[in-house]
Amino acid sequence: MAAMFTIAHITDPHLAPLPTPPLRSLLGKRLLGYLSWKRRRHRIHRGEVLRALEADLARLEVDQVVVTGDITNISLPDEFSAASQWLTSIGSPDRVTVVPGNHDHYVRLRWEETWAKWQDFMSGDGPDGPRPPSQFGDFPFVRHRGPAAIIGASTACPSPPGFATGTLGSQQLSRLDQVLEDLRQSDRCRILLLHHPILSAVKWRKRLTDAQALAQTVKRHGVELILHGHDHRFVEEFLPGPDGPIPVLGVPSASAAIGDRGHPSAHYAVIGIRRTASEWELTVNQRGFGPSDQAFSEARELNFTLPRSA
Repeated sequence: MAAMFTIAHITDPHLAPLPTPPLRSLLGKRLLGYLSWKRRRHRIHRGEVLRALEADLARLEVDQVVVTGDITNISLPDEFSAASQWLTSIGSPDRVTVVPGNHDHYVRLRWEETWAKWQDFMSGDGPDGPRPPSQFGDFPFVRHRGPAAIIGASTACPSPPGFATGTLGSQQLSRLDQVLEDLRQSDRCRILLLHHPILSAVKWRKRLTDAQALAQTVKRHGVELILHGHDHRFVEEFLPGPDGPIPVLGVPSASAAIGDRGHPSAHYAVIGIRRTASEWELTVNQRGFGPSDQAFSEARELNFTLPRSA
């Protein structure tokens, strides 16, 4: 029997503490986000929780880590520097894959001050080695890791105050269509990463605006698994695909020390992938943070068996 390949899925870490922002940066939406952090969010998203997660990851020795966005809080340049350091602490760029979330594009940004600082974690495989993105629209990318093809899409874009919508856009959807077509006969476990949910009923102001177009693209070509964040809740749904239902999974924020407004405390998932003669066997272990022992432990296990499209 083939060995199991493991991927840890982390989302919405909202790194703490929030750096003290220059007054000139607190305009419009950033001011609202800063006040929200000071009033409430700083009590929820805690650095000690992420340190416990890092220790758990090191103990489990997973093969890959994927982070589905919202690493920062209000997209300050100093937050991207801290995020780059945090990502390096959990693994090298070839072992850690990132897609951005709405908090990582909270307002209009300058590339060199922000996403460029972690571009190595968003680089795709090119004929001559890793190909990092060079601009905000340089998505999707594909990474071949073990039996998996990890496909990173960006739903992150600036939105008005009070909104947290995401959009892929027609150009990215067109490129994704071609990527999935190319991968159809690759005999790899295709895992699509994005921040916003494709199916979950989130508030209208937090939705993925082109979710229906994405669903049609996936239905046409297929993937084996979709992972997302954004809603800070457990998600276990299924999207129609050409070879059968496609699992769509989300987990709560990785840094939540306490549950809040119906959101559970911190969890992440360890996904085991095994190739058999005609199927993919997926084992999903959801691991939760225990405030009493300040550590993560197994909370729930899910199992999926999917046909190999090739």
